[in-house]
Amino acid sequence: MAPPISEFEKQMSHLDAEIRRLETEYNMFFAGRLKRPPFETKNRVDALIKRHDRSFIRNTGDRFRFESLQNRYQKFLELVDRQMMNRELGRPAFGVKPTKPEELKKKEEAKPADAAATDAAAADAAKTDAAKTDAPKPEETRAAKPKERKDPAEVVRFGKGGDEQTRTKELYEKLAAAKQQAGEKPIALERIQALVKAQVDKFKSEGKEVAFKVAVKDGKVTLTAKASDEND
Repeated sequence: MAPPISEFEKQMSHLDAEIRRLETEYNMFFAGRLKRPPFETKNRVDALIKRHDRSFIRNTGDRFRFESLQNRYQKFLELVDRQMMNRELGRPAFGVKPTKPEELKKKEEAKPADAAATDAAAADAAKTDAAKTDAPKPEETRAAKPKERKDPAEVVRFGKGGDEQTRTKELYEKLAAAKQQAGEKPIALERIQALVKAQVDKFKSEGKEVAFKVAVKDGKVTLTAKASDEND
């Protein structure tokens, strides 16, 4: 007969299940199936981890079981932070594969034959019409060509001098203004503060200063972080 399951074992099984549930919900969030991060589940797991971490676990095997779950949870949070940062910086999400040229070629080959024939006929008709029309003068061509519109980039530098908190607020305001103009949802100030701190610490460890650039490309706001001299 199997020995009865201890109360601690039940608690560890519950903690393991909650961590797995959090992993599943975050995967759904990054895949676009959830509108917001699973903060409720995360807070619940945080509370369980803190409660067991503060308690005295006499049995060595029980302590090892809890520490294994605790380490697994911390590594998962680090992965989530990197993923969130990539989202804020406009980088591709983990596991998202770009469309390969072969796939684009297959889509073109799958085009119906009658549609291809229609496109060819339209192209021939366009060439015929163009041949009948006098070529425009160079001056007219230059006047008719619309000017390309480039939105100026906003750069905020973080270095040895200056107040980091003030510059973080400046960066947040520039990013918020750009997103409002582009019709995008604003980002929480806490996320920008965490992102700035992580990037400043990273470049500081390499002996470099960091500059954040807010730009609008193809109607989409991007935020990039590079060494300060690379942004000049």
